[in-house]
Amino acid sequence: MTTAEKPQSSTIEPDQAPPAPAPTPNQPPRQSPDTVEPVLLFARARVTRHDQTVFIGKLLVAAALIAAGVYLALRDGLLLSAAGIVLLAAVYTHMVELQHQCLHHSAFTSARPHRLVGVPLGLPLLVSYTHYRVRHLQHHKHLGTPQDSEFFGFDTRAPLTWGMLLRGAFDYGRLVTIAREIGRSWRGSWQYDAGEISDRRRREVVAEYRWMVVPILAAVALSVAGYGGPVLELWVLPLLVAAPMHFFLELPEHILCDTETTDVLRNTRSIKGSWFSTWYTNGNNLHVEHHAVMTVAINRLRERHDEVSRLAAHVERSYPAFYLAVLREAARNSTRRGSGAKSAGGAA
Repeated sequence: MTTAEKPQSSTIEPDQAPPAPAPTPNQPPRQSPDTVEPVLLFARARVTRHDQTVFIGKLLVAAALIAAGVYLALRDGLLLSAAGIVLLAAVYTHMVELQHQCLHHSAFTSARPHRLVGVPLGLPLLVSYTHYRVRHLQHHKHLGTPQDSEFFGFDTRAPLTWGMLLRGAFDYGRLVTIAREIGRSWRGSWQYDAGEISDRRRREVVAEYRWMVVPILAAVALSVAGYGGPVLELWVLPLLVAAPMHFFLELPEHILCDTETTDVLRNTRSIKGSWFSTWYTNGNNLHVEHHAVMTVAINRLRERHDEVSRLAAHVERSYPAFYLAVLREAARNSTRRGSGAKSAGGAA
């Protein structure tokens, strides 16, 4: 998949939990005595059986919503079918956020189930679990440095304009990149291009890209057999609709934050949000809390939000408030670029 920049070489073994330095790399330096310091925000916590049960409940809800989406998408009538397609796109996007929790090993009490569950969660949107995991852990390690990059390739350090938003929202070139990754995996020529990974991780990535051929060939076979309509309604169209959904879901994380510092209270954004937005994004709105200690179960991030509200530089009340700020910034930057181009043209 496309990425903003290739980070410098870095070896990460995802199966090992990161060490517990004091302070952690994302923790701000010790403050003056008259400044309130975070108490809970940087505290580590193991995944409990309750956390695991909560995550399993989320999987069951997602499965029920997929069933509802399939039912609607296959119904006669344009409105019902369209509603089903949009619902499936929304659930497929939600499943990538559930996959995100798996790749941090914060969903189950043991490590083994995370990949077993994480791989199928990413299949509808063709997201390789291990590739995403290795690259995303590098993002956590290098956030606030020139080596930072993300698996999904939107550069939050570039000026925000209408053009950048449109390119990010409708980045269907990602599908071409996936096709290349699948081809390289089958040819045995796939290589990690963002540093160094172990042979085991490389084998896992290659296997996952090879597995992606199964649903693709199944879709082709069903289409040839005369079932192209269901293939279009249940996968192809939801896949296309999910692209802008996923982009705007992840946009708040670091955009318009201080990307030149490793202080998580300044380089990351949290949104208080509602219970619905917290559920749908799987806690992605509580992103400062997540970056502070990435192995804490998502359902336990809310208890840390009070400290973030008091101490973090970028905290929004709601998603509408954030998106309004983004639209204003994009309009301002686009106007400046337009004025600059006119000035340059006049001078010429």
